[in-house]
This record gives sequence, C-alpha cells and structure tokens, in this order.
Amino acid sequence: MSSRAATKFVYDFTEGNRDMKDLLGGKGANLAEMTNMGLPVPPGFTITTEACLVFLKQGGAPAEMLQEAGEHLSRLEEAMGRALGDPDDPLLVSVRSGAKFSMPGMMDTVLNLGLNDRSAEGLAKQSDGDVRFARDAYRRFIQMFGKIVMDVPGEAFEEALDRAKERKGPGTQDTDLDADELTALIEEFRGIYRTHTGEEFPQDPKEQLRLAIAAVFQSWNGKRARDYRRQNKIADDLGTAVNVQAMVFGNRGEDSGTGVAFTRDPSTGEKVPYGDYLPNAQGEDVVAGIRNTLRIVELETLDPTSYRELRQHMDALEEHYLDMCDIEFTIEKAKLWILQVRVGKRTAFAEWVMAHDMLAEHLIDADTSLLRVDANRLEELFKRRVRADGATPIA
Repeated sequence: MSSRAATKFVYDFTEGNRDMKDLLGGKGANLAEMTNMGLPVPPGFTITTEACLVFLKQGGAPAEMLQEAGEHLSRLEEAMGRALGDPDDPLLVSVRSGAKFSMPGMMDTVLNLGLNDRSAEGLAKQSDGDVRFARDAYRRFIQMFGKIVMDVPGEAFEEALDRAKERKGPGTQDTDLDADELTALIEEFRGIYRTHTGEEFPQDPKEQLRLAIAAVFQSWNGKRARDYRRQNKIADDLGTAVNVQAMVFGNRGEDSGTGVAFTRDPSTGEKVPYGDYLPNAQGEDVVAGIRNTLRIVELETLDPTSYRELRQHMDALEEHYLDMCDIEFTIEKAKLWILQVRVGKRTAFAEWVMAHDMLAEHLIDADTSLLRVDANRLEELFKRRVRADGATPIA
C-alpha cells in the first residue's frame, strides 16, 4: 500500500486530542479535547494540516481528502438529523481555519454555509417561523462567502448595509432591520456578488463547502498570514487545518448571543472572569466592533443559568489545562455552546501574578510556576502603568 493511500486527511472531533496540534491545528486539537471532556461542543470534523500542504503543493484538493470529507459530512448529517442544503430542515456549518500556533485575525472563516434560496426558507421553518433570523443568516453568508471565498471587496457589502440602515433612520443598527428590509438587502448583495464575480451566487451547498475549504487553505499563504508568521517567527511549512462544525446561532434574539471569556483577568492576573458578551449576535459582530459589547459578568443578570454553566466550564477547563484559558462561546435560545479554547495570552504583570497564585492554589508545581515566567519580559514589570480610573499612575 502506498503512503498516500495510508494517509488519513480528516478526523472527527471524537478522534483527536490536544496533543495532536501538529496535525489538527490548535483549534481542532482543542475542539477534540473538549468534545472528549464532555463539554457542549457542536459536532464536526477537522481536515488536517497535511491535507493543506498537499493542497498547496499540487494546487488543489487531493481526491482522497474530498472523499473523506464527504464521508465525515454524511456522518455529521446523520448525527444532527439534518442534511446540508435541505430545503425543509437544513444543516448549516461553519468553516474555520486552525493552525498549530494561534494567528488571530490572520486567516479565514465562513459561517452559515449551506444556505441557498430554498434552504433559507427551511431555516425559517426550523426556527419556529422566524423569517427575520433566516434572512439575517442568509445575508451574512452571502457577505462572508463573497468577501472571503471569492475576493469581493468587503466595503461593497458594508456600504450597502450602511445604506439600508440609513434608509430606516438615524441610529439604526443591523438588528433593527426587519425581514423585508433584509430580503431587499439580500438581493442587493447578490447583485454585488454578480458584478464582481461575473456569476450568480452558488446554490449547491457541496460546491459552497468545497470552495470555502479551498479558501481557508489558500489563506495560509495570504499576505497578512505570511507577514504575521515572519513577525512571530512561525514556520511557513506547517499549514493550517480546516474545522467544519455544525452551526449554532447567537443571533436568534435577546436570549441568544456570543462572547469571549478568560478564566482570569489577562491584564492583572486576578482570579475573576474577564471578557465580553454581545446579545443577539454572531462572532464576527464582536470582532467587527460595530456594536458595544457587555462585560462578561453582565451575562449573569441577562441569563443566570447560562452564566452559571459557563463558569463551571471555565473552572473545568482551567483545571484540565492547568492554565488561564481563553474561551469563545455562543448561546442559542438560552442553550450554551463552547466553540473554542486556548491558553490565553497575558501581560508580563499578570504572568507573575498567575504563576504565584496557581502555585498557591496547588494547580501547578514550583517548577511549572518558574517556567511560566518569561525572563525576557521582566523589563515590562518596571514600566509605569495607569490605573483604570485615570488616577495617579502606579509605579
């Protein structure tokens, strides 16, 4: 048997673990780890970094990878009881990059994949007749797919969205647009897509998925990603994995939302939850900064049950990883889902505080505590800092 025939290009989340970052990337390895911990992770599968390297070398997806991905997609559809693009009860997926080392904002993500004219109607039925939600998901997908996969200028979509909000009146936000206004925006987005690509927006979900996977692989060699790797001394020959995961929706109303949470304050090291939450939103809304986020502790008032569950998972992850964790999550109709975890970045000051506190808490031993402190960052500790209330600087 040839080595190529023996290569496994796709792993279900249940098949991996956090020690497989070389193959599954950091995100895929941690999704697998959380799945096997029993945390509420939407199911999915990871296409390996090896597949990426083969893709880039030969200028296209290896046939074995496409076959394996199709088999894993069929299993995901069976597990979810829904099919990609089903006009009555569609499965939607996210397609996210995930290199061995975190490269935040450098590579590509596509959400709501699987929507077309027919499945958008099915999504409305699936969500108890919430036509506005389905239209919002469809316009987001056209916008993201056009920008990320087909290189349509992002500002063309943003300007059309701004015009739609201006027509409704001053102070209008995305969430204020109703179903009819979103329907008109979808048609405008499709026209933008057609103008810039010379073709209609693709209606075949399998073709959408194939193109999105290719776009994520190609983003490994994008200028932003290459510049980031040079700056952070990351090798160019690692490749990125692709994570295909069942969608959960933070934009299904005020009992839904999305956020980022740190198990400790990354600035001070204090053992308190830190992060942001945005109601009735998807992840790109937080990153885009188009709406003001809430402090993570305010979630306790909005949804005490989800907040309590989130705190339990935060504690479990910190005890499992023996370090401060950075967690991405979504709440859909008061149901909490964990979408990502990684060891969180921190200031030099917080680094010292956490190393001391975690040793005192018996979370780590003395040797680990010493190794957590980077001697190259010592000078940061002696820089003047300004208090959050703007009072006299702290020496």
